[in-house]
Amino acid sequence: MIHSMTAYARREIKGTWGTAVWEIRSVNQRYLETYIRMPEQFRGLEPIIRERFRKRLARGKVECNLRFEANPASQTELKINEDLAKQVIHAAKWIKDLSGEGNIGPFQVLQWPGVMEAPEQDMDQINKALLEGFDSTVDDFIAARASEGDNMKALIEQRLDAITAETEKVREKMPEILKWQRERLIGKLEEAKIELDPSRIEQEIIMLAQKSDVAEELDRLGSHVSETHKILKKGGACGRRLDFMMQEFNRESNTLASKSISTDITASGVELKVLIEQMREQIQNIE
Repeated sequence: MIHSMTAYARREIKGTWGTAVWEIRSVNQRYLETYIRMPEQFRGLEPIIRERFRKRLARGKVECNLRFEANPASQTELKINEDLAKQVIHAAKWIKDLSGEGNIGPFQVLQWPGVMEAPEQDMDQINKALLEGFDSTVDDFIAARASEGDNMKALIEQRLDAITAETEKVREKMPEILKWQRERLIGKLEEAKIELDPSRIEQEIIMLAQKSDVAEELDRLGSHVSETHKILKKGGACGRRLDFMMQEFNRESNTLASKSISTDITASGVELKVLIEQMREQIQNIE
């Protein structure tokens, strides 16, 4: 199975602690790049998330976003550390008696570190729930990549079939084209009233035929079609291999076009280039 590098997934998670939403989206990229945005209190999860992305993805520019909203009902009432507050007040009075000036207000006492206490939520429980939700979101994300990859595979296979049909068309026309080429050469010699040795004429025809022979290019195009089918069937992270195959396709189609001696071959060469470019555009998004 092949995977697209373009996909999107979203999942909402709810618990007694509140609500969280994971969003993952990606576009094509030569290597794997991850960009993670999340509330500051969950920054400790970032290395874990990056590692899980690395294990499950090979290529793509991936953006991951976490939105978190705490449940107000889960917040307990604030508590005052009375012993610490008394110590702060006593110390403030001692300073005032010693210096003979200064006042301390109740809000200043409350702002002293540790005087107001608010039991924190169980972060281990929340982190566990968030990571489970993240894994499920990645599952959805990869499934979306696979679905898009199936569509791209079908489009590429259609183009491969069209390339095969075009090469067969050229192969079938070559005997007729070579015959026309022979007759054209002899006709020009007759018009010019040039008398040549028949063996010399045959040599010229053979040399001309060799220059315009595209059998090797057609065979290589057929070989490239077979190899590309094998890569698609094997699946996995095959984008780079497929991109290399497109370079090979282009090389053979360019050589075939350069040997063109008729409008039919030229038209087939142009059609091959169009089909190869269409495949290349799809392959740019394959992982």
